[in-house]
Order: sequence, then C-alpha cells, then structure tokens
Amino acid sequence: MKKLGMVGGLGPESTVDYYQTIITKYQERIGSKEVLPELFINSINMYQVFQFIDQSDLEGLADYLVEAVQKLEQVGSDFAIISANTPHIVFNQVQNRVQIPLYSIVEETYKKARELGLDKIGLIGTKFTMEHSFFKTAFTSQGIEIVVPTASEQQYIHKKIVEELENGIVNKTTKKSYLDIIKEMVQRDQIQGVILGCTELPMIIKKEDLDIPQLNTTEIHIDRILDLMFS
Repeated sequence: MKKLGMVGGLGPESTVDYYQTIITKYQERIGSKEVLPELFINSINMYQVFQFIDQSDLEGLADYLVEAVQKLEQVGSDFAIISANTPHIVFNQVQNRVQIPLYSIVEETYKKARELGLDKIGLIGTKFTMEHSFFKTAFTSQGIEIVVPTASEQQYIHKKIVEELENGIVNKTTKKSYLDIIKEMVQRDQIQGVILGCTELPMIIKKEDLDIPQLNTTEIHIDRILDLMFS
C-alpha cells in the first residue's frame, strides 16, 4: 500500500476534511472500519502562502512548498499532494525539484470536466485562483472555456473565504450570496457547471444547492489519492 504525504494547513479546515474523507473512503474500499491508512501530514502556514503570493514572490512560495514536500519524502511518503488549489500556482516548479511524484488538484479537476462533457465552466475560489491563469490553462488549452465572476464578486468571494471559511465559519448570508453569484453566472455567462476552486467551499455549497454540476476539487482530488494508495 502506497503511503500518502500531504502538505496541509491550507487551511486547517480543509485539511481535516481531507483526512477524515480519506479515512472513510479507504475503509469503504477495504470493507472494514478496523483498518486505517498510513499517511503523513505536514501542516504549513496558510497565511505565509498568501503573503508570498500577495508580494508576487513565487520563487519564495516554491521554496516553501519544496521544503514541505521534502520533509514528507524524508519520512517515507511514496507520493504527495498539496491539499489546496491556490498553491498550485507553482505546482510545476515544485514537482521539478522533489523526488516523489506530486498529483495536481487542477489536472484531476480538468479530467473530471472532460468526463462530464462540459465546455464552459465557472470558477470560484480565492482571488489568486480566480485572477491567475494557473488553474485555467489546463482547461483552455484543451478547448474548455473557464469563466470567473466579476471583479466585485471576486472580491466578496475571497473576503468571505479568508475571514469565515478558513476559520471554520459557515454563514447563511454568505451561502446565499455565493449561490446568487453562481446563479447569476449561469444566466449572464451561460456556464454549464461550476468549479469549487477552494477546498473550503464544500463547507458552504452542497450538491443539492444548485441545478448544475459542481466540480468539488477536494472530492475529486481525494478520489485520485485513494486510487494511488491502492495502486
């Protein structure tokens, strides 16, 4: 059984979600609740990551993440993941500097979009994920159009992620506003589905909340992790 190394803390709430969901799905595959997977978590500082990106210090961000993955290598991880969307802005740079394979949340989400036959998808997440091209490139290069909210909508989404969701706060008013933004994108931009491009978003947006497909990046990533653990 291959051992996972997870760069966590990005933020803490989604790290807990990753950990608990991996255990649940692992036990479902094994067929027993008396077996637990062996894995390693290196929990780093989410706010340090935001600071690197705010300062456009992508080299510093890459160094920070490389060090985090190398620690997972040293304790015996067979492969690694970064349990958040935003740090994937330097995914390729990190992969090129570490020994064990990394598996991208962006690439796995793209595969899911292709599987669902979606041609035009909305993307919500932190301002870094919505503003930068790192998430969109995998899709647009293969003919799938990515649409992001307006500037003011992006500002609101990011603010609530940082102030509320990253701290485990689920606010009904915020949820309604998020859903209103997505529904507006359906009408305004004719999106066929929406990418929940922040691993905290599934805390507040549920499958039953929308009539269009949701690409839950956390869930998609975890399904790939389980396949790799059992490969």
